[in-house]
Amino acid sequence: MRRILIRIIPLITLALFTFIMLSGNILKRPLGEDDDIVGSIDDIIEAVNKDAWYEANDMLQGLERAWKKVVSRVQFGSERDEINRLTTCIARLQGAISAKDRSGALMELYEAHNHWVELGN
Repeated sequence: MRRILIRIIPLITLALFTFIMLSGNILKRPLGEDDDIVGSIDDIIEAVNKDAWYEANDMLQGLERAWKKVVSRVQFGSERDEINRLTTCIARLQGAISAKDRSGALMELYEAHNHWVELGN
């Protein structure tokens, strides 16, 4: 019995760690309406294109809340650099929306979308 445990416990541990490291794509999917990153980015793009800056700012707050939920799920299965880049894009987006800079906001939104796609790949 002891020999079996000595062999099975490391195998189960390796399988668990492998699953965690490869789970980035699975765990970044939205589990509800309040953690849909892609939907939030698309909504903010529409608001920025309409020059609805107050609406875009409200949606940005929702995006930040959603990102805080999702980042805790994907932090072990994704590259830390991609997570940091997406966080930086959201911070710079806040500045662009505050300044009502349409081109800057759109650049940050599309870059954030690209980082989201690369997250977990």
